[in-house]
Amino acid sequence: MTQQSEPTTTTTAAPTRTAPAPEGTAPTRTAPAPAAAPAVSATARRPDAPSPVDAATLVPPSTSPCPSTSRSPSGPAPCPPPAAPRPLGERRMWPRSFHDRLTAPLPGLKALARFAREGAVRPDKEGLADIPLLPCEPGPLPRVDARTVAVTWAGHASWVVRIGGLTVLTDPVWSRRIIGTPARITPVGVPWSALPPVDAVVISHNHYDHLDAPTLRRLPRDTPVFVPAGLGRWFRRRRFTRVTELDWWEAAELSGVRFDFVPAHHWSKRTLTDTCRSLWGGWVLTAPDGQRVHFAGDTGYGHWFSRIGARYPGIDLALLPIGAYDPRWWLSDVHCDPEEAVQAAQDLGARRMAPMHWGTFVLSAEPVLEPLIRVRAAWEKAGLPREDLWDLPVGASRVLD
Repeated sequence: MTQQSEPTTTTTAAPTRTAPAPEGTAPTRTAPAPAAAPAVSATARRPDAPSPVDAATLVPPSTSPCPSTSRSPSGPAPCPPPAAPRPLGERRMWPRSFHDRLTAPLPGLKALARFAREGAVRPDKEGLADIPLLPCEPGPLPRVDARTVAVTWAGHASWVVRIGGLTVLTDPVWSRRIIGTPARITPVGVPWSALPPVDAVVISHNHYDHLDAPTLRRLPRDTPVFVPAGLGRWFRRRRFTRVTELDWWEAAELSGVRFDFVPAHHWSKRTLTDTCRSLWGGWVLTAPDGQRVHFAGDTGYGHWFSRIGARYPGIDLALLPIGAYDPRWWLSDVHCDPEEAVQAAQDLGARRMAPMHWGTFVLSAEPVLEPLIRVRAAWEKAGLPREDLWDLPVGASRVLD
């Protein structure tokens, strides 16, 4: 382990990856899975179930998960409080690779060969037939004040979050097309011209469907951007001047709103040579009055959700991905299916859940309307109040009460 300036980071030898998966898709474990396996339900994998790589043993002390799950003779250990905010725009040293943060191996030759034999990255004609039925209801942004928290779904993982008097964009993708995928199947829910001044941007990771250069070029270069460790260079090369890079469990503060970067079960890659060279994760935004929104970015299901919920109690709304999950054997490690997303919301202790990462780009083989049908069924099966599932049409908004 190589200790550096806070946060402590490690540099480990990266596992060999023989061939990259296409951008906009995701890797899977190399361990064999039964052929034609059904979609995995959330109850099949518990938060404390071991993953192919035990991330808790790999991450350095400064990024170690909340120890609330460890037990002592007197009961669970207390969860450490959220970290003190770091300086905005701080220049920092990072390890060359974040492979040690993976919670599942990247695919090897066997997985790639199986995908070549039986994989599918697009729905069939029947699965695409419901595109006209996808909910899309663009409307005006709600009026807010500094005490109001409101969210508007622009599509995919792009949200307009109004919190603590700030307007925050998450993984903004306003482009009609991204590399490696067909054009979007629903329009952008919020015209760029209808946006108020953008006070901040948060980025979950560097895949093209979450980090869109043409969209970001529309922003003033002094817009504050909050990004994962190792991704700041990408923004500074594009002349952004207020770039804050954070490691897992670290925070920064802007105008009284906290931006906490939290773990996710995913990976990063943008070119042939930068696999896992930058970190990936989600964000917890906390208003001055304590209202909290968790933006999960792109993630599979796993132990991090319960640990995030323990460290940041009282999450009012969780923005969770429910799409791009089929075939399951190929995508389960890095993309939640709808049932897992509902379980993740419960693990987080979130009062409400808003689904995302579906109905915008065709990234995988499930029918386009299936994520919505399945998340509604899973929510009902879990016995959760229907009004707490904010299954918004593209372009729609909701205001936290």
